[in-house]
Amino acid sequence: MIASLLQENALDMNDLRRERLTRPVYRWARKALPGLSDTEREAIDAGDVWWEADLFAGDPDWNKLLAMPPARLSDAEQAFLDGPVAELCAMLDDWKINSQWRDLPTEVWQFLKAQRFFGMIIPREYGGLGFSAYAHSEVVRRISLRSVTAAVTVMVPNSLGPGELLMQFGTDAQRAYWLPRLADGTEIPCFGLTSAEAGSDAASMTDTGVVCRGEIDGREVLGIRLNWRKRYITLAPVATVLGLAFKLSDPEGLLGGPADIGISVALVPTHLPGVEIGKRHVPSMQVFQNGPTVGRDVFVPLDALIGGPARAGQGWKMLMSALAAGRGISLPSLSAAAVAFAAHSAGAYARVRKQFGLPISRFEGIQDKLGRLAANAYLVEAARRMTCAGLDQGKKPAVVSAIMKYHATERMREAVNDAMDIHAGKAVIDGPHNYLSGLYRALPVGITVEGANILTRCLIIFGQGAIRAHPYLMKEIEALADDDAARGLDAFDAIFWKHAGHSAKNALRAWLRSWTAGLAAPAPSAGRARAHYRQLGRYASAFALVAEAALGLLGGELKRKEMLSARLGDILAELYLLSAVLKRWQDEGRQEADLPLVRWCVEQGCATIEARLAEVLANLPNRPVAWLLKFLVQPLGPRAAGPSDALTQACARILTEPGAARDRLVGTLWRTCGSPSVAQLDRAFALVCEVQPLYDRLRTQGLRDWRAAAEAGLLTDEESERLRQAEEAVAAVIAVDDFDPEDLVHPCR
Repeated sequence: MIASLLQENALDMNDLRRERLTRPVYRWARKALPGLSDTEREAIDAGDVWWEADLFAGDPDWNKLLAMPPARLSDAEQAFLDGPVAELCAMLDDWKINSQWRDLPTEVWQFLKAQRFFGMIIPREYGGLGFSAYAHSEVVRRISLRSVTAAVTVMVPNSLGPGELLMQFGTDAQRAYWLPRLADGTEIPCFGLTSAEAGSDAASMTDTGVVCRGEIDGREVLGIRLNWRKRYITLAPVATVLGLAFKLSDPEGLLGGPADIGISVALVPTHLPGVEIGKRHVPSMQVFQNGPTVGRDVFVPLDALIGGPARAGQGWKMLMSALAAGRGISLPSLSAAAVAFAAHSAGAYARVRKQFGLPISRFEGIQDKLGRLAANAYLVEAARRMTCAGLDQGKKPAVVSAIMKYHATERMREAVNDAMDIHAGKAVIDGPHNYLSGLYRALPVGITVEGANILTRCLIIFGQGAIRAHPYLMKEIEALADDDAARGLDAFDAIFWKHAGHSAKNALRAWLRSWTAGLAAPAPSAGRARAHYRQLGRYASAFALVAEAALGLLGGELKRKEMLSARLGDILAELYLLSAVLKRWQDEGRQEADLPLVRWCVEQGCATIEARLAEVLANLPNRPVAWLLKFLVQPLGPRAAGPSDALTQACARILTEPGAARDRLVGTLWRTCGSPSVAQLDRAFALVCEVQPLYDRLRTQGLRDWRAAAEAGLLTDEESERLRQAEEAVAAVIAVDDFDPEDLVHPCR
């Protein structure tokens, strides 16, 4: 009896809550929240969530992160790197590729096909290599050290392209036919997404496909008549099969469904009548194959649709899903290589180059850039490894991939510019011995492709992350969008109060952690890095609270407040990147020598987070709420000052002193994948480091010319010979290329 009465009272209270409290909120939210477009919904639904969801919840479980197995190579993958990849790198001459041949040599194309470089992601049962995401990333990283053109050529078929789409969405028959041909290079793929009228706004493409009847091999079949105009399509000039995104319609109702079916994807052989390949583009003086393609009344059968007719209209979802994986591998891998190479070369050059009788690495202006280079190299590589580990666990984290695309390429831009500044005139004069200019010219490509960086930062990272990674928001949106208002109210009532409880807990958590400077935040047993986990826990809760407030205040209007959204995205990205830094340090055995790099990354990241928090709070339109949030999470304003000069100098020394810390940071793969000019730099660096005690001894004696010291008997013959060799090696490094005037006249003129 009592139990029954209690149950009835509980039911009455639930009804009362739903009617008196939830219903008014539900009605307001349905009016205030704009509906999601089909393209927005499909983009949000693509991929899945991972560690970013823990960060968005405001209370990350660090033990969960540290328990995640690190990315590793199999024996077969390592053998491929040591064999075919090293062999390929030895075949590449980036100067001749870009300035003379304007393409990869024929033997390189043949080698790429024979060794199945275009089939790295294709399973072995279809003739591919079946590599992990980490192995795919490693291959791209190493090739890019020798040639961006070669790296892009290998990268594109293994990221966004027909191979990835076929494996995820293709029919059994499509996989059986196309995948072996893609794996062995019989077919060279490209993917046509970008139109002249629709770049970032791909959903506005004007490329069309109309369901109709046509003739193939003398018989009438049901198919699609395609018309398109695409540009910026990598590999288009040499492609034999085009993956094409277009808007499909069925005006005659031949498929028995709606007239406007939506964005779809088909495989179109480029030899078909009506297919045209335009003249080549030259993207930022890089000569990887790229160009426009046009189709005029090209007829293909229905089974040309990837996934067959059942997948008609699902093209946007398919593309977003493929991007969720590919975007986390391709450009981040190239960027990680570029940042590490910039750090490697700048550190070595700063050590061998002298001005005023001292290595330029001893000047603080140079140390400032070297310290940042070292830390960025550590961070980007850490994020690359962690992201690949997640992908190899079967995750397709769309938000993390967007973070990686934007922040890896932006740090690449900063790192290469820093290295250029340190090299000065050496980097300005072009020629075969300039190992930086190719990377410098390629920077805009990485910034622009696979989602322009401005778009990615302002709209995708937080905009998509807020909906996908938030523990309750997506369910609330779905409830609000339900056509059945009664059912929607019930679903909203069930989730809204959980959300409210979560928000209240997070507000308390954020206040407590902020006012105790992170001491109230939990941290794993992580040695000397433990305090860093507390700080990230503090900022995660602050971010979650401020993000909640921004979403609640602005609702759907937030997606038009791009500067606010970008700043919130920056905070989420910094939390992810710093998580990767801490995990790398843990996975590598808590190397004490690497602690300056970890500290620099964390301190700079914390300063960025605090600055972005302050900027968000300063620009929230509801000022009372902004003041309350400031009281809770930032009562004294931004306090993180960033890395000290001493810490920056400690990071710089890692790049300019031989040792295990330097090898962990910039690696030793240059020995097999580096160019002759880089080998020359490495030799000079080694010799200079060996004779530095002799230079220091002479300097204390007031002598700057070792030859005079040798004549005065202050050096042995052996010491003099070592100094001579070092001097000659340095002279060879700082020398720049020059040309006869006739050599600079293009042969076609």
